[in-house]
Amino acid sequence: MPTDIAIAQAATLRPIQEIAARVGLRPEDISPYGHHIAKVPAEAVPADAADGRLVLVTGVNPTPAGEGKSTVAVGLADALALRDRNPVLCLREPSLGPVFGLKGGAAGGGYSQVVPMEDINLHFTGDLHAITAAHALLSAVLDNHLYRPNTLGIDPTQITWPRAVDMNDRALRNVVIGLGGRTGGVPREDRFVITAASEIMAIFCLADGLDDLVERLDRIILGYTKAGEPVRAGGLDVSGAMALLLRNAIAPNLVQTLGGTPALVHGGPFANIAHGCNSLAATRMGLKLGDVVVTEAGFGADLGAEKFFDIKCRAGGLRPGAAVLVSTVRAAKYNAGVARDQLEAENVEAVVAGSANVKAHVENVRKFGVPVIVAINRFTHDTDAEVAALRHACAEIEATAVEADPWGGGGAGCLDLADAVHAALESGEADFAPLYPSDMGLAEKVETIAREIYGADGVDFDGAALRSIDRLEAAGMRESPVCIAKTQYSFSDDPTKLGRPTGFRIGVRDVVPSAGAGFAVVLTGNVMTMPGLGATPAATNMRVENGRAVGLF
Repeated sequence: MPTDIAIAQAATLRPIQEIAARVGLRPEDISPYGHHIAKVPAEAVPADAADGRLVLVTGVNPTPAGEGKSTVAVGLADALALRDRNPVLCLREPSLGPVFGLKGGAAGGGYSQVVPMEDINLHFTGDLHAITAAHALLSAVLDNHLYRPNTLGIDPTQITWPRAVDMNDRALRNVVIGLGGRTGGVPREDRFVITAASEIMAIFCLADGLDDLVERLDRIILGYTKAGEPVRAGGLDVSGAMALLLRNAIAPNLVQTLGGTPALVHGGPFANIAHGCNSLAATRMGLKLGDVVVTEAGFGADLGAEKFFDIKCRAGGLRPGAAVLVSTVRAAKYNAGVARDQLEAENVEAVVAGSANVKAHVENVRKFGVPVIVAINRFTHDTDAEVAALRHACAEIEATAVEADPWGGGGAGCLDLADAVHAALESGEADFAPLYPSDMGLAEKVETIAREIYGADGVDFDGAALRSIDRLEAAGMRESPVCIAKTQYSFSDDPTKLGRPTGFRIGVRDVVPSAGAGFAVVLTGNVMTMPGLGATPAATNMRVENGRAVGLF
């Protein structure tokens, strides 16, 4: 089997005008970036068009073996197209950090990819660079204001606004800035987050147009005065300039799958340290252009799906009609404690034991009133007995489980999954509701998620976290949803607790504002908002040969 990039480079892509025409867009409605990528401004889509139906693709807790969630999302969209369902695929943009690190890109794989894959995984249309630049502008103006004249009375020791860069760089997690004497600025401690964890990214993905974007940027809490009063970005009069940097980026990007299905790839927050969903603008656009929108949320359902339902759907008034939970035989075995180098050996007993993780995620999604189908993404070494064991485990909780082969079969390998999803949409069973009401206090919201979604016995808040909650609620954020930053590898905040752990508590070390985005970020365990590179980064295998990318997956 050829590599992902070899498959993508061998494909014959359709002109982007042809892809646009499939969803009723004329050539003059789009702004092409070359032959196969285009920006689609919001005004190109009729606001009074009827909405299609929304399907979320989520997954079990990720494992080192990989589950292929984005690949299943692409394969499902192509399968729906083969069934003449007029789908639109809505995905996140990849971050350069994982691309050059360990995780890889976010364009799918095998014969279920969005293309042009190498452009999407690298600079694409520059959206993430624009977000990084807007973040850097605010950081620069903030420190310039500290230097002269600090009329806002910002306490340098209580600044919560970090810096950002779209790369994994552990050396930037904690830094000292402002050195170099009197003209070097105000010396203080600072930190960097990866762009995917920037509040600008979250705002970008939840804003309803440029005017709303500016209002949200104004609401960003930068830090506090010595009296403990919040200082917001609006006081620096720079939100207009930040919006100027983002004015082109805010339009969703139109590309295609290998099967020719229209795909809107826009925005890219991580789900373990941010809210993990593509832009609300792209999802809404997809609902106007297609009959079915297939979207995905990052990492496991305990992170991505919960935030999709409680943050994105709440903010955008979305009502998902069905969800797909991606699992694999290998993930079940890993969650039962099987070592990574033993995952290809048949082990039916381990599949049965590890299926507890799948069952927990199914039960959690159902708590939001959304019917869920389990997609068993089948790999080469999976045996019939193992697949049967996983299907039987799903049947024990009356969950439909369907085999899928998006990597090797593309859309044709996901036809059964497409049929199951269509049946769920037609059933009318969906009765979506968020997990908690908006008027619940921040600490109670964290407790609710910890108990209902993670299966924890409760939450232990550090003193700093409790003080932060009091300060945020006093600043008017009591009714905001919470965005829990937690390890993606476990329901708990300990990445070594696999499967469906019990008898644990969630530790919260701090709660920080994301007031412009409209939520509070809850930091648990040792989760980092700036990832690091592994001992052998993927970047060491990448190069250019004869003008083409080599080693990119």
